[in-house]
Amino acid sequence: MSNLAKDLKLDYHYAERAEQYSFYRMPKILFTDNRFKGLSTEAKVLYGLMLDRMALSVKHQWYDEKQRVYIYYSLEDAISQLNCGKDKGVKLFAELDTEKGYGLIERKKQGQGKPAIIYVKELFGNPEVLTSEKPKSALLE
Repeated sequence: MSNLAKDLKLDYHYAERAEQYSFYRMPKILFTDNRFKGLSTEAKVLYGLMLDRMALSVKHQWYDEKQRVYIYYSLEDAISQLNCGKDKGVKLFAELDTEKGYGLIERKKQGQGKPAIIYVKELFGNPEVLTSEKPKSALLE
């Protein structure tokens, strides 16, 4: 255990503060469906981070000509947020990718010096059936 971890003096959760955090969206189906058993936990977390980035894309209206939402999420973003090395980050993107992995993301290269466009794919069918919560957009109606 690091000295930093030893120095943490954490308090208990009390009723009024029990829901104080913001959370990343992690679809339960990634952990419960046998089709995703071979997908690493880190890749599942990366998918959740990318889902979170979708809110920014919607806010900025980053849609293609077919009205599909896309994100920008670089290898450097993944390395920073997941605290991993470059090789590990590349491997995680490949696990999620349509060409080499599970097909949960599709990357489109834009050319020299421009970041790839990433489409974060829906898991299966109606998203309301797959989660225990309603999507944020439904809560705004």
